[in-house]
Amino acid sequence: MPDKIGPSGFIALRVVGGGLLFWGVRFLSKIEKVDRGDLLRLALCGLTGVAINQLCFFNGLSLTSPLHASLIMTINPIFVLVASALILGSSITTRKLLGIALGGAGAILLLLSTTSSPSTNGPNFIGDILILINALSYGVYLVVVKPLMQRYRPITVISWVFLFGALFAVPCGVGEAMAIDWGRFSISDWQGVLYVVIGTTFLAYLLNIYALGTVEPTVVSIYIYLQPIIVTVLSAVWAYGDLNLKTLGCAASIFTGVWLVSIPKGYLSNRI
Repeated sequence: MPDKIGPSGFIALRVVGGGLLFWGVRFLSKIEKVDRGDLLRLALCGLTGVAINQLCFFNGLSLTSPLHASLIMTINPIFVLVASALILGSSITTRKLLGIALGGAGAILLLLSTTSSPSTNGPNFIGDILILINALSYGVYLVVVKPLMQRYRPITVISWVFLFGALFAVPCGVGEAMAIDWGRFSISDWQGVLYVVIGTTFLAYLLNIYALGTVEPTVVSIYIYLQPIIVTVLSAVWAYGDLNLKTLGCAASIFTGVWLVSIPKGYLSNRI
């Protein structure tokens, strides 16, 4: 399927398919009106949480390795912390500043150790940068969408987020989507499309938005830790070959930084 659909065209299909599912569920339930004053915030959520997030992720993933992508994405809680401080006025302690420094250093070293040479499976500098922008964008989204969860039902919020996300993302991928040769799709290709639209888009975003209604954005972002573990195992199976001591060192720096940012207040008896 990846050789038949370009990344941007793939995102256009994913966003439209997911959006239709969300609006279908919304129409089947009680319709909840949204204040006009919240439309701008919803548009920002669509831009950061869907359009920029997805376009940068899949275009970046098409260039770099899955392991590098998953490691860079673990810096997301740090971006959430910074965005919370700038947008919501949350405080940043000395410990969290140290975490930001360690996580940022690990990400920078990982980027600097990456070449720009094209490779089928290996890491790529441009791809890593796109994944970094993806993590930053999604961090902003988790913070911006939180106040909306206190006023509306999750299905209402995510429906509008995907509507605005489609308005931003579809123009970027409509050309690639229109060029798709649907006749070349096999049964497994269609199964892949359904899995992406239903599994990694509809269910993933729906569960995410429900979680944001009960916990803080930083808690939601912490679960991104699972991605490198899963990807490392799968990378070993598919022999991507980009797991080395330098990568492990950068990963340790990122994980330590995010841990310092994410641990709850009072967890350490002696604060840094």
